[in-house]
Amino acid sequence: MSEQIEKAFQKQHGIFQNPKIITKKTKTKNLRWYKDIGLGYKTPKEAIEGHYIDKKCPWTGEISIRGRILSGVVVSSKMKRTIIVRREYLHYVPKYNRYEKRHKNLAAHLSPAFIGVEPGDQVTVGQCRPLSKTVRFNVLRVQKKVQKGSKRFTRF
Repeated sequence: MSEQIEKAFQKQHGIFQNPKIITKKTKTKNLRWYKDIGLGYKTPKEAIEGHYIDKKCPWTGEISIRGRILSGVVVSSKMKRTIIVRREYLHYVPKYNRYEKRHKNLAAHLSPAFIGVEPGDQVTVGQCRPLSKTVRFNVLRVQKKVQKGSKRFTRF
């Protein structure tokens, strides 16, 4: 039971775990609950077959994705199950008739279904209810950073 690393007993809501009553038929069945969040996002294979327990995961927890869908680049993944996403945009300055670069950082919950997310990866996040003081988004998709050849300039 590698998922039991917290002080409180970790279990999925609604899954009965009494081993005395389990019959031969249900022993082969995977006792795991997951859902499709909709919006065209597929449920990750790790969410279906994995053993992690995360109540803030949109596929295996009690979280619904509603509101905005944003994308950005991972800046930091030092926190436990939380990443910082940088969103860059252009702001128009009428006085000079030009644009200036601006950015915002937002914190997003990273489900254990996504393994090996590193700074520089492109992520898509979806808005959900507040999960903590600063976290209001959940990671829905991860695209690994592909570097071709040596150092190159990145497109804004």
